[in-house]
Amino acid sequence: MTTDRSFSVSLIMPTYNEAGNIADLIMAAVANVQKTGASEIEVIVADDDSLDFTWKIAAETDCPGATVNVLRRVEAHGLTASLNDAIAAAKNDIIVWFDCDFSQPPECIPQLLEKICEGYDVAVNSRYLPGGGENRSGDGSWFHLFLSRCLNYSLRYLLDPSFTDYTSGFIAVRREVFRDIRLRGDYGEYFIDFIYRVLRDGRFRVCELPYMMQPRRSGESKTGSNLVHYIKRGRKYLATIAGLRKLRTERG
Repeated sequence: MTTDRSFSVSLIMPTYNEAGNIADLIMAAVANVQKTGASEIEVIVADDDSLDFTWKIAAETDCPGATVNVLRRVEAHGLTASLNDAIAAAKNDIIVWFDCDFSQPPECIPQLLEKICEGYDVAVNSRYLPGGGENRSGDGSWFHLFLSRCLNYSLRYLLDPSFTDYTSGFIAVRREVFRDIRLRGDYGEYFIDFIYRVLRDGRFRVCELPYMMQPRRSGESKTGSNLVHYIKRGRKYLATIAGLRKLRTERG
């Protein structure tokens, strides 16, 4: 990737019990960002006091070419809270975050940064564009895939059909966007809420790029693997969607 101006990148990694992934992920993510010519790179690991000492492993990871900062969060746990704390701590021009189990390959970070450098404010890696997809495996993978597809197709109908992957969570954002829009919610519904409000705002340029989601390398999924887990998550998703539909109706 080439650009006429320098840019800096903050890589946010929200973690809980990712000891088997975190050190390799830090190194791989930084190596891929370095290929883009970023002038400065920081890694912020926002860890919810992992029992497997993910926070300790991250703090001890020496990554040439980047600073590694660890936020060990001992209270108010949760994905969205972790992301908000890390965003508040981030110092650089472009903020990137993604799942910390290698399911969202670090090799796909440069294409996000390329689009931001082209002038977009938000770039998202999508499973549902031509060329994208999912390569899931393990218990519950087929069910998760089925529900994810159904949810995203429904959201395109209910919210904005121009966007394809409302539950991506693999994103690069100019820090200026967060002056007016803050992440809300508990778990995956935060992304639906954030993207739709960005799209409705009208001031920001948004694009999607295809990527292939991979199986996690180690550890256990935080989303769940059975119907009970999905129902519990689904209630919050439905509440978020209802609120956004109301916003759509009120604004026309």
